[in-house]
Amino acid sequence: MESELKRKKESPNTAELAVTASFPDEVLEIVLSLLTSHRDRSSVSLVCKDWYHAERWSRTQVFIGNCYSVSPEILTRRFPNIRSVTLKGKPRFSDFNLVPPNWGANIHAWLVAFAAKYPFLEELRLKRMAVSDESLEFLASNFPNFKVLSLLSCDGFSTDGLAAIATHCKNLTELDIQENGIEDSSGSWLSCFPESFTSLEVLNFGNLTSEVNTDALERLVSRCKSLKVLKVNKSISLEQLQRLLVRAPQLEELGTGSFLQDLTACPYADLESAFNNCKNIHTLSGLWEAVPLYLPALYNSCANLTFLNLSYTALQSGEFAKLVVHCPRLRRLWVLDTVEDKGLEAVGSNCPLLEELRVFPADPFDEEIIHGVTEEGFVAVSFGCRRLHYVLYFCRQMTNAAVATIVQNCPNFTHFRLCIMTPGLPDYLTNEPMDEAFGAVVKTCSKLQRLSVSGLLTDLTFEYIGKYAKNLETLSVAFAGRSDRGMQCVLEGCPKLRKLEIRDCPFGNEALLSGLEKYESMRSLWMSACNVTMNACRRLAKQMPRLNVEVMKEDGSDDSQADKVYIYRTVAGPRRDAPPSVLTL
Repeated sequence: MESELKRKKESPNTAELAVTASFPDEVLEIVLSLLTSHRDRSSVSLVCKDWYHAERWSRTQVFIGNCYSVSPEILTRRFPNIRSVTLKGKPRFSDFNLVPPNWGANIHAWLVAFAAKYPFLEELRLKRMAVSDESLEFLASNFPNFKVLSLLSCDGFSTDGLAAIATHCKNLTELDIQENGIEDSSGSWLSCFPESFTSLEVLNFGNLTSEVNTDALERLVSRCKSLKVLKVNKSISLEQLQRLLVRAPQLEELGTGSFLQDLTACPYADLESAFNNCKNIHTLSGLWEAVPLYLPALYNSCANLTFLNLSYTALQSGEFAKLVVHCPRLRRLWVLDTVEDKGLEAVGSNCPLLEELRVFPADPFDEEIIHGVTEEGFVAVSFGCRRLHYVLYFCRQMTNAAVATIVQNCPNFTHFRLCIMTPGLPDYLTNEPMDEAFGAVVKTCSKLQRLSVSGLLTDLTFEYIGKYAKNLETLSVAFAGRSDRGMQCVLEGCPKLRKLEIRDCPFGNEALLSGLEKYESMRSLWMSACNVTMNACRRLAKQMPRLNVEVMKEDGSDDSQADKVYIYRTVAGPRRDAPPSVLTL
């Protein structure tokens, strides 16, 4: 009797297992194809062998946060049907010239592997990779259905490489070139698009410095009726911009050229009319060298803006306030600190839907500068913009009380990056460390994923972070801390930490080696100008063979000290393309 009851009790589970086992692979692959999150797909692949293989065959997109964490051969063997690749290369500190020249992250070996295994590749998005003209020519010639190329903070190529893309990629829909170290050979590359070419939807060459062939650009824009994003460089005048807008009233994102030009009354009216006819624009950037005289031409088209990027133009507070009053639907705003606190007060009064704010320094190296933003502007935004959850804020002074008020007003911060530009600066009113400011951030903002700390900080800040920041994924630290205990608190207390970036801090060997069990679950650790020795790095490399431990040495530096240490997990083993200045342990 008992055995029969037991069989009946177990039978539903057995039936469920049978159904799962007979689940058609085709159906499972279709279901998995609906998952868009890379993390979700990775989790699915761990359920069982059947799901692993279904996820393997159905995946068409892949994101690789470190190009040395896996090899092209491993990637192509694991996923045979990839059509879209996003690949990141150099550490973020390469943006601050802390990574030696020719460090690596060359795309060419990846392209050779893709040509053999992914001839159907359609999209390639690269960040901080080394890209040569030869690589762009190879890309243009070997992938007949290639559609999307995005290069962000890459270097090594010129407009000759862009000419190859324009000439050969007949199905191109997106060409997005941002913040790259690019050599401008000439502006004639735009004329390389065939006259029959009409598929372009995104064109961004805003950071190129040379003049472009405006006739070729106008013809291209006229042909591409599906063009939604157009971001031009500062060589494009207001009159040329007006002609482009007339040819593309369907635009949704616009990056203008120079806003500094003498216009007669008639062309000014034409410019205003062209903006008014572009009724779908929700993103506006560029406005290079904007002068107040021409800003009113934008006012009517600002009503639907959700993203305004003014990080290339030093608007003063008065003219900025007049512009932002016309932007009630704004959700993202990037500005220079020339808008001052008065400009940010206007944001707080007129942009209640704002979710992201980035304030960059117009001149970060001028210590005698008078203008800029302070805690007052930040507090004003927090009172008026209660949906704010992402901030990058460069300022020259801050207080503990102000930060506590800000996070009380906006407790849903996921990204809080406060950069007090003078290293080691205390609360300027009380002369106390800024520990309580960041303590308030991590205590109040339970959803916090990214944090950048600055100012005078003791180990107490890091104790707060380790105790309260349980969802933190990325932490950036500079000129902070008192002892190894600070870094240890973070490594012990933040279970979701994936990236840790440290420079000019007193953390040493004990702190470094305290993370032995942590580093394999992280993407990377960067330490520069800290108290780490070569012996500690060798010990770490020996005990954790699945980590690559790289030490970047400077000429004339102490052989026993590790000047810059970059540690990352990898399944590909030590890389073979490191320059002499990079020691792979």
